[in-house]
Amino acid sequence: MPAHRIFSTPFASVYPHYVAKAERKGRTREEVDQAICWLTGYDAAGLAAALEDEVDFAAFFEHAPAMTPHAALITGSICGVRVEEVEDPLMRRIRMLDKLVDEIAKGRPMTKVLRGGDDSRTTVRARATG
Repeated sequence: MPAHRIFSTPFASVYPHYVAKAERKGRTREEVDQAICWLTGYDAAGLAAALEDEVDFAAFFEHAPAMTPHAALITGSICGVRVEEVEDPLMRRIRMLDKLVDEIAKGRPMTKVLRGGDDSRTTVRARATG
């Protein structure tokens, strides 16, 4: 079975859609970045570099510094698919990210979006420019 085409899609081509979805609902780019960094362990500079280098989703998650130990708490449906039932590990991570962005756009408080995670990754301190 061939790999899903989203795996080879540049993360940078989807990222603006994540931000636009959040902003349409009155949320911010910083909140989206905060969720991405919380999930993957990237810091602001690492996220900016991944966007600038136009890495695909497979590489984005493969090179993620450290997936949050709270990732298993991300459950529920996104696009009619239950996140916790997705068998392919990469697709599950992509769906987890989709779910976080969806929750941000629905107005869920960031403390709940981040599943109460209190590690230092929950705050993106400064956006790297580049």
